[in-house]
Order: sequence, then structure tokens, then C-alpha cells
Amino acid sequence: MHLLEGEGVTRYFGGLAAVSDVDFYVDQGEILGLIGPNGAGKTTLFNLISAALKPKPGRIIFKGRDITPLPAYKICRLGIARTFQTVKIFADVPVIRNVMVGALFGTGHYVSSAQARKKAEEALEFVDLTPLKDIPAGDLTLAQQKRLEMARAIASEPELLLLDELMAGLTPTEVTEAMSDVAQLRSRGITVIMIEHVMQAIMKISDRIIVLDYGKKIAEGTPEEVAANPQVIEVYLGEECDA
Repeated sequence: MHLLEGEGVTRYFGGLAAVSDVDFYVDQGEILGLIGPNGAGKTTLFNLISAALKPKPGRIIFKGRDITPLPAYKICRLGIARTFQTVKIFADVPVIRNVMVGALFGTGHYVSSAQARKKAEEALEFVDLTPLKDIPAGDLTLAQQKRLEMARAIASEPELLLLDELMAGLTPTEVTEAMSDVAQLRSRGITVIMIEHVMQAIMKISDRIIVLDYGKKIAEGTPEEVAANPQVIEVYLGEECDA
């Protein structure tokens, strides 16, 4: 049984199909890459998995259970967490309290403030933000804010983590550090689906890659298979290589 499956997942905005009849799956412990041109439907697919949007039609199945009807907070409490393409933090709130939100509200069981703080401290240590835990989150750099979002997600104790362009806007050194963080997530028992435009990173770290274009899945396979796919090269990788 797959950890997560999507069956015929579709979402229209007006007459435009942002995601069109997409089947996908991810297995426990896997790192699945999701790539494609801007506007291909990648973030929309994340929104459908996390219940920010509902597929119409289609189904999302987590650990054998159809979770399509559930609201976003219940999806999170089942063990699916996410970060965002544009970071969503509480800028005026200390870093550690940002992360405590995940611990307090992201699980299905009661967590005391003391327990939430301990979980937040552990998550911040994982992303190397402990020295900055008491400063306002808005004072962090972009790279640090992306790590903060990851820490907040980790504090909710997810089985599956959706990372939306974690490496966008980062320096080469920061990209290398982010890749290390993602690899370590697997060692913590966390399965990852990641949207990324940094090809060096996504190709190196992913076990398998899905390619979307205009809302449709056009390819799926190992990084080597996807990189050699003529259709993928034409619609996406060719532009990256030329650049």
C-alpha cells in the first residue's frame, strides 16, 4: 500500500484546468520530486493534497483512507504537513513561538505549552536556528525563514512533508545546506514530496520525479529517466539547460 495516492485528481479555475486527471503516489521513506514550468499546476496539487482546495473530481488517499472530504486541519493532524512557495510566518512573533504553533495545533493529541516548546526547540536545532529562537521571525533572512517553515512543519510530527520551492532564492551554499536538511528528513522517518526549480538539487536528491505541464502529468520516473525524456527536455529541461 502506498503512503499517499491521488486518483484522477482534477481542479478547474473557471474554464482552465490547473490540474487535470493526475494519478500519483508516494511510498513510505521516498523523496518524490515534482517539477514543471511555471503555471504547470505543482502548487495547486499541493493545495489539493493539503485540502486548501478540493479536487473536482478525483480522490486523495492517505494510508488507505480517502481523505478527500476532510478539512485542512484534520489533514495536518493525520500526518501531512507543508511549507509554502511564499513563506507564511508570523513576522512579529519570536521564532520559537512560530514553531510552537506546529506543535500545539498540528497533532491530533493534547500538547502542553512546555511540551510544545520542547518540540519546537528540537525542530529548531534540526534546522540550525537555535541561536535565533528569541528574535522576531521577520528579522530572519529568506533562507532562515524557509528553515523556520520547515521547523514548524516538523514540530507537527508529520509522516509526509510537502516542500514547496524550499531552495528558491537561495545561494549555492544555502542550496547545499537545504539538500542536507531534506536528506536528513528521511532519517527521521519523514516521507517528502518536493516542488523545486533548482535542477541540480531535485535531480540529485529525488528517488523519483513527476513532471507536470499545463496541469497534466507528462512524465514520471527516476531522475535519469526524466532527464532523458524528449518531451520533458522540450517543455522544461531544455530551457533550463540553455540558461
